[in-house]
Amino acid sequence: MRKRIDTARQPEVVRTAMRFALIVGPILVFINHGDAIIAGTMNSTDWLKSALTMLVPYTVSTLSSVSAYHSCRNNSEK
Repeated sequence: MRKRIDTARQPEVVRTAMRFALIVGPILVFINHGDAIIAGTMNSTDWLKSALTMLVPYTVSTLSSVSAYHSCRNNSEK
């Protein structure tokens, strides 16, 4: 588990996850809350949900990178 956390904290993994979050996150926010954003009816709960929505692509990218790294590493050790 510690190795996976260390991998997730590597600068390259963090940069990649940030890029995905900054591209995919706003798309998800607009899909989920675009009408409220345009209408100007977003409340604090909606903004919190939007912020949490931005974490989804970051998390998915990080988990995917860690999984791929360790899968490749395990295959090369065989």
